[in-house]
Amino acid sequence: MTATQFTLIFIATLALTTLARLWLARRHLAHIAAHRAEVPAAFREKIRLEDHQKAADYTTAKTRLGMLSVLFDAALLLAFTLGGGIQFIASICNAWFSAPLAQGMAAIVVVLLLSTLLEAPFNLYQTFVIEARFGFNKMTFALYIMDALKGLLIGAALGLPLLFSVLWLMERMGIHWWLYVWLVWVVFSLLILFIYPSFIAPLFNKFTPMQNEAMQARIEALLARCGFTAQGLFVMDGSKRSAHGNAYFTGFGKTKRIVFFDTLLEHLNISEIEAILAHELGHFKRRHVIKRIAVTFAMSLGFLWLLGLLMQTTWFYQGLGINTPSTALALLLFFLTLPIFSFLLSPIMSAYSRKHEFEADTYAARQTAAGDLVNALVKLYQDNASTLTPDPLYSTFYDSHPPAMVRIAHLQAAHLQT
Repeated sequence: MTATQFTLIFIATLALTTLARLWLARRHLAHIAAHRAEVPAAFREKIRLEDHQKAADYTTAKTRLGMLSVLFDAALLLAFTLGGGIQFIASICNAWFSAPLAQGMAAIVVVLLLSTLLEAPFNLYQTFVIEARFGFNKMTFALYIMDALKGLLIGAALGLPLLFSVLWLMERMGIHWWLYVWLVWVVFSLLILFIYPSFIAPLFNKFTPMQNEAMQARIEALLARCGFTAQGLFVMDGSKRSAHGNAYFTGFGKTKRIVFFDTLLEHLNISEIEAILAHELGHFKRRHVIKRIAVTFAMSLGFLWLLGLLMQTTWFYQGLGINTPSTALALLLFFLTLPIFSFLLSPIMSAYSRKHEFEADTYAARQTAAGDLVNALVKLYQDNASTLTPDPLYSTFYDSHPPAMVRIAHLQAAHLQT
């Protein structure tokens, strides 16, 4: 393949992916607008029309912002690659440092920081305009800046040693470097799973042991039935940043802990909270977390192997606007362009995730009353302003959870079978 041919492939793929994302978004907007005037029959007794319309307007606002973000991301990628941005940054970094490893690390860090800075207006608009308009944002600008600085420092503390290790291995381990890098990535990922609950998450939120004794007794009984052991039950001050509610379990091995947003506990009764937790435990019982980790690791191994092949060609670099090939720039180019070349995998990954959600729902319906989980989900849809009428094709590409009507119907069927 020649550099010109790869350039044309890249441009065509970027154009088709961008147009596909915009087309899916327009379908989504049209579908929501067509169903905005009426609450779906399955929810009419539980969700008011004004709440249904709020969800439609909220989703519409986010989707429109997302369309602008898609266009901006495409333009930024073109500027970095064919526009010569990465080559220009690499030239400056090469002048700053004499060691090739330092040059490569500097180029990657500068590109990532510049991308974050340029994309910040979208995050700010999402948080302080859209989320605020619909009553969800509780974050001050000072807290937003503090979170960004913390994230930057944590990213540097964890990411820079990892980046150094990866580039060093790529340079020193010969043609099979990708296997060594993959092993380092696996160890690093597992380490993050272990330390996140106890060391990283508390830097952003306050976690306090659950104080409601009746609720704690119900939950501990459920945990015993499900054979689940955890480090503890915690309430997170999610209301510090947002009015959205959620629950999750995090960690790995002995560091597992169950976390409830304080906003969730305000709106659900004990039976509904128990049902939500049973769903989360369903993921654990069906080994979904382990399966997802295994899939992620397998895909990362395949991608690193592919990068090992590409970085040995000249057309890969030149086709993306790089005249001075290097290990670091190969790594940077690969992961910047990977999303557009892998876009068609989105429906497969989403379907895999939705399969797990159905399985977790079925498990929850066996451990608790299916009606309680239905009621809890309806309240969550309402409180989080989640649309009940997403476009089916859009949902196929993007939604990790089944659409509301499909999910409720599945739970009702499970209830009839019990």
